[in-house]
Amino acid sequence: MKFQAIKGVRDILPPESALWNRVEQAAREVFHAYGYGEIRLPIFEPTELFARSVGLDTDIVSKEMYSFEDKPVDLPEPMVTTNLDAYLQLLEDRMRRGDIPLTEPNRSALELVRQTSAKHSAITGEIRERAYHTKEEIVEKLLDAERLLLGILLTLSRLQLSEIISLRPEATASAVRAYIEHGMQTRPGNVRLYYVGPMFRRERPQKGRYRQFYQIGAELLGPSDHPALDAEVIEMLLAFFAHVNLTGAKLYINSIGDKKCRPAYVERLRGELQKVRDKLGPDSQRRIETNPLRVLDSKLPEEQLIIDKLPRLADYLCEACREHYQELKRQLALRSISYEENWRLVRGLDYYTRTTFEITAPGLGSQNAVCGGGRYDGLVELLGGPAATKGIGFAIGTDRLMLSLQEAGAAEGCGLEVFLAWLGAATYPAAVALARKLRESGLSVELPAQEMKFGKSLSLADRLGARFAVIVGEDELTAGQFTVKRLADGEQKKLAEADLLEYLTKSRKA
Repeated sequence: MKFQAIKGVRDILPPESALWNRVEQAAREVFHAYGYGEIRLPIFEPTELFARSVGLDTDIVSKEMYSFEDKPVDLPEPMVTTNLDAYLQLLEDRMRRGDIPLTEPNRSALELVRQTSAKHSAITGEIRERAYHTKEEIVEKLLDAERLLLGILLTLSRLQLSEIISLRPEATASAVRAYIEHGMQTRPGNVRLYYVGPMFRRERPQKGRYRQFYQIGAELLGPSDHPALDAEVIEMLLAFFAHVNLTGAKLYINSIGDKKCRPAYVERLRGELQKVRDKLGPDSQRRIETNPLRVLDSKLPEEQLIIDKLPRLADYLCEACREHYQELKRQLALRSISYEENWRLVRGLDYYTRTTFEITAPGLGSQNAVCGGGRYDGLVELLGGPAATKGIGFAIGTDRLMLSLQEAGAAEGCGLEVFLAWLGAATYPAAVALARKLRESGLSVELPAQEMKFGKSLSLADRLGARFAVIVGEDELTAGQFTVKRLADGEQKKLAEADLLEYLTKSRKA
């Protein structure tokens, strides 16, 4: 049997993986400069975390998540007729220990069993005390007791004995969960976190979209929602893109109001969409009821003219949200950040507020967004944290970023840098010593284990994609100079060891 990667996932091989490392390291350097610290999150979480944060009605939760039942806890058979109270106590103990999920349905089920058990005990007690005289009364009560026992067994069979968990489809919910769980609100000022890693969604694979995909993201959580924080987050993001030499990136911004002013717009939008319902596709028709804002995200060509005529959220912003948006634009101008306003740039969930932004990049076709972000002041409270905590963050689609960088030629220089061609057994010790010094300088070096003819060495260096070939022969050792050849154009020169190190190191940075 020939094994292959599952459809929708792939291997990231050298030298492409070198570009990934370079980009991820650039994120760490830039984010660190802005005071962010890395958080390493679990790959799976309770499904309920994403259902509550992302939303049950979203495609992510209803269609795309990889969810499964954890291994159930081993329990004895229900002791319904012998010692039900002891069995219920065992279940409660297991819940407190975390062996059984402490969910509201489980708590309700146990309470129902206790109530049913009390009724059963009352009936059986009355039978033992001969409270019933006729055969028909006794049979009827015995049947009642039997029905109650069956009800208890049915209720116990419906207990969720193991947790339903999901591979994370995004990381914001996990970061907020960690913020709450570890009491990070007690830290001074704002908490600044970033993450790097894989996410998982079962969606149709296409260019730049995979079932296991990667994100680089950041979250700022704390007591303030000042627009200067929003602008600084965007500034940091653009500084990162500049650091990795992403050309042609464009910033789009919008404000989606808050829970005070957005509901009125949503109802007006729903009413206008109902008027053109028959002209919309199935997804947009469904979203009229579940989430009208998401209709504005539609990329279907036949819906664009319809959407352009819809009412705009900016006309419905309350005074506080309007002032917040104006201050955001002033803060961006203060940082010399250019942008375009896009009134259709929305987030469909209630906990999102005010600022939304998106960055597009060339080389990705019509689906050219490489990063999206926004303010989510209601999410911490939604997940059980302090109501006063504000939040803003973004997520970069690393796969799509890599595509754009590769289109622009940014992957050049990620491969082998130096091939050491040693000639003659007497030169091998010198070649080993030189290889070690070059590697200590951060250069990638290929040192053949066996002697090769000069022409074959250069041919191999070229096929390996090396930038330079350094020749270590007896003449070079006698002269105290090494011959270095740039393979792209054949230019070569002789350099002493110290000059060679400086030349190769500078060439790497160029």
